[in-house]
Amino acid sequence: MKYTTLPNTDIKVSKICLGTMTWGNQNTQEEGFAQMDLALDKGVNFFDVAELYPVPATAETYADTERIIGNWFTKTGNRDKVILATKIAGPGDYTAHIRTTGFSKQALHDAVNNSLKRLQTDYIDLYQLHWPERQTNTFGVRDYTHNPDDGWEDNFNEILHTLNEIIESGKIRHVGLSNEKAWGTMRYLEESKHHNLPRMITIQNAYSLLCRPFEGDLAEIAHRENIGLLAYSPMAFGVLSGKYIKGTAADNARLKLFPRFARYSSEQATEATRRYLKIAEDNGLSLAQMALAFVNERPFLTSNIIGATSLEQLEENIDSIYISLSNEVMKEIDKVHAAIPNPAT
Repeated sequence: MKYTTLPNTDIKVSKICLGTMTWGNQNTQEEGFAQMDLALDKGVNFFDVAELYPVPATAETYADTERIIGNWFTKTGNRDKVILATKIAGPGDYTAHIRTTGFSKQALHDAVNNSLKRLQTDYIDLYQLHWPERQTNTFGVRDYTHNPDDGWEDNFNEILHTLNEIIESGKIRHVGLSNEKAWGTMRYLEESKHHNLPRMITIQNAYSLLCRPFEGDLAEIAHRENIGLLAYSPMAFGVLSGKYIKGTAADNARLKLFPRFARYSSEQATEATRRYLKIAEDNGLSLAQMALAFVNERPFLTSNIIGATSLEQLEENIDSIYISLSNEVMKEIDKVHAAIPNPAT
């Protein structure tokens, strides 16, 4: 395994992070346990979860993924071997079954306390805001359209003050963002600088061969402000395995079970995937290996969050850390990106 450190800390994390959002829905607790066992055996010490999981989110399955991880900690005693990240859900109709108070002081305290109980631990290493409270272009929305009727009021300072209280209590160690944009990221960083408040050290955003908007303003912010990308959906919901193009997807494949998750299934994304598949096969790689190796080698990456529904998939995905793409392969990838830039966002 290869390791890096969480920015502005001395915490060593694997460059492959174990994603967990299928546990409790597509995967059973037993399968989740097996994935954690395998990942730890292969040197993966960084696990990412969220109170929202499993996805699709429902009131009936709310926070079951955290419970599975907590049960594994209790069974194995491996809490001290894992750098653990979780998230508070943002507001919206999708999460009305969780709360309707956004990132208020009470909501943050309650969310942390409840996650700690479910995870059966007394601290969280990295606590993240799952998506912004304000109305902005997230989750596959390409362009920002301003809504003058957005009722959100600037509360960056208030949120950081609350997070500081929780850090001082010892319940969380560090804080990060998720699904955030350049403006929101800089606002948090500026509040931290000018008011001596906790600093956001990571940003968990979608990033893959099909989704590279991070390389715009956020890549410069990542480098100049030392905030690391935790890349999610590096396989684009499994599209970048090539199984949907080849017609080899199993009946329990994510997009067969949940066809509404079409973020990476547009005509342009499918054509780009066909071209990436040819590059991989011409160079003796599986598309999954090439797609993950591409993300692993990005200079702004802190860790690549991989998920799988089988141990075979998980092992192949973890082993992508040992693959290095040649300059020739990178040139071919960039040709596809130039012809079909960011077919998904």
